[in-house]
Amino acid sequence: QWQLVESGGGLVQAGGSLRLSCAAFGRTSNSYAMGWFRQAPGKEREFVAIIRWSDDSTYYADSVKGRFTIARDNAKNTVYLQMNSLKPEDTAVYSCAARESGTVSYHHWGQGTQVTVSS
Repeated sequence: QWQLVESGGGLVQAGGSLRLSCAAFGRTSNSYAMGWFRQAPGKEREFVAIIRWSDDSTYYADSVKGRFTIARDNAKNTVYLQMNSLKPEDTAVYSCAARESGTVSYHHWGQGTQVTVSS
C-alpha cells in the first residue's frame, strides 16, 4: 500500500515563498508520476504540477508557471513543490498525489496541507 505524507504548508505574505514536501512510503517502485493538486474554499480541486518518474518531465498549470517548481529526490522517495512569488489566490489546501504505472488516474493521496497567502 501507498502512504503519502505532506509537510511544509503555512501562512506567508504575498510575494513570499514556501516549500512543500511529500514523502512516499510503500510500494512506490511502480510509480508513474507524482504531483500536487489544490483546492480552495468553495472551488473544485485543480491540478498544480506533476513530475513523471521515468524522465523527470514536469508539467504545470498555467496559473503557477514561472513561480512554482516541482522536483524529486529519488533516494528519499520525496517530491517537493517550491512556491515563489505567492499570491493570495494561491491560498488552498495542497495535496500530494501519486499515479501508478498502467493506470490513468491518481489513486493515492496525502492528507493535504494548508497554504495561506495574506495580502
